[in-house]
Amino acid sequence: MSHCSGYSDPSSFAEDGPEVLDEEGTQEDLEYKLKGFIDLTLDKSAKTRQAALEGLRSALASKLLSEFLLERRMTLTDSIERCLKKGKSDEQRAAAALASVLCVQLGPGIESEEVLKTLGPVLKKIICDGTASIQARQTCATCFGVCCFVATDDITELYAALDCLESLFSKAGLKEKDALVLGSGPSSGLPVSALLAWALLLTICPASELKKRLETHFHKLPSLLSSDDVNMRIAAGETLALLLELARGMESDFLYEDMESLTEMLRALATDGNKHRAKVDKRKQRSVFRDVLRAVEDRDFPTETVKFGPERMYIDCWVKKHTYDTFKEVLGSGLQYHLQANEFLRHVFELGPPVMLDAATLKTMKISRFERHLYNSAAFKARTKARSKCRDKRADVGEFF
Repeated sequence: MSHCSGYSDPSSFAEDGPEVLDEEGTQEDLEYKLKGFIDLTLDKSAKTRQAALEGLRSALASKLLSEFLLERRMTLTDSIERCLKKGKSDEQRAAAALASVLCVQLGPGIESEEVLKTLGPVLKKIICDGTASIQARQTCATCFGVCCFVATDDITELYAALDCLESLFSKAGLKEKDALVLGSGPSSGLPVSALLAWALLLTICPASELKKRLETHFHKLPSLLSSDDVNMRIAAGETLALLLELARGMESDFLYEDMESLTEMLRALATDGNKHRAKVDKRKQRSVFRDVLRAVEDRDFPTETVKFGPERMYIDCWVKKHTYDTFKEVLGSGLQYHLQANEFLRHVFELGPPVMLDAATLKTMKISRFERHLYNSAAFKARTKARSKCRDKRADVGEFF
């Protein structure tokens, strides 16, 4: 009975955290707990099933469990399929989130292809079901994009996935004076997720198909910049920058026919001072569109550095940024661990084989809490000074306080 109580509450994994299991438990303890979660996905209680799905997702996002999953891949896939088909909104979201992490764990190959073959039709059905929960459809759209990115081996399936996602953001609004006008209600989250998933899949498209999709959809995207939803405006802007980067990669002299109008729209969004919009939204939007404008006008990208363990990765293009942002959404704080140990992600980001370090080396690399506090304080002061200088130089046009 004491063992049963150890996994009877799936939320206990989130409370304990993977670090506790690493330090105090064993691999057998973790696997025993996960077996319990898998069993609980069949429970009669929807809340219990949802908590079990979330517990599994948290575990898989925090630790590589390849052998455990290979042995139970079919059972876990069946459980996810059942929860997607019979569950309500929150349960469907939890099941879709787990499916994404499962494919990332398995990596490309027969196993992940089988997962996509089983779950793909169910995900598409939910995505296209107008009566289903918007939140569930949104998570399923992201999941569908990630699973196809990892597992799709058949090019026709990739094209079908692109068609499905295109239908969601291309018909996302009402035509009014030949312009696409989008609202900012909860339904706007679905076309945002569909657009971002579509952009992710375009990064693995053959050049010939990519060219066709660009010719069909590129001229439609600027209209999405007029959306009332800040997330849609940002998603459209970043997607435009990504597509321009891909297009210029195929043809260095690629030029959009209405580039002057597009540049004016981007500049307006980069200096937006509309007092009817929230300050947080304006700040976020201006920051993104300054980078997008630089990409369009100067073909420039502000390089970012991501540190994980003893390694660092440079995000130096829009393709890499979009891919990184997608997997960050899927794995959350577990992304750093997967960048160190997951061979699939290391291949995607061209990091080479995992770096093997012994326990003694890892221990010497850790700094004390006091040293970390001093470092963070110094970094905060430096960042504040740098931003103060930028604020002094930058004038936010049309904004009054």
